[in-house]
Amino acid sequence: MAAPEPGAAAARALVLDTNIVLDLLVFADAAVQSLKPLLASGALRWIAAPAMRVELERVLGYPQIAPRLDYYGLSAAQVLQAFDAQTHTVAPAPRASAVCKDPDDQQFIDLAVQHGAILLSKDQAVLRLRKRLMALGVEAMPSLQTMG
Repeated sequence: MAAPEPGAAAARALVLDTNIVLDLLVFADAAVQSLKPLLASGALRWIAAPAMRVELERVLGYPQIAPRLDYYGLSAAQVLQAFDAQTHTVAPAPRASAVCKDPDDQQFIDLAVQHGAILLSKDQAVLRLRKRLMALGVEAMPSLQTMG
């Protein structure tokens, strides 16, 4: 990836939980469609640790997801290819002081805290931590439409 032009604002880091990734790459959910131009323009930089891709691959193999992929004319490989094309892989983050009751969601919180990122998640266990995360420099919300 090219370095930003001099004087250009640095892209804000963005962490997406697996459900938001599915909404973006599979279901074309209207609530997350505003991400596409922001990612394409470089205003937001979607970061992911390797374990996040592993989790997405595992979820794409769930029996309830296969019919949805078929409905949208997608394969798991195509979704993973889109994930790879749009994300910037970063090292796993150390454990953050904000601890989620759902251990599966902790990796998203940790990465968002380390990078001062926007964290998009519809998971209530994550969203209950909003105030604590805000104090750590993270905006956690279900969609960008709720930002502000």
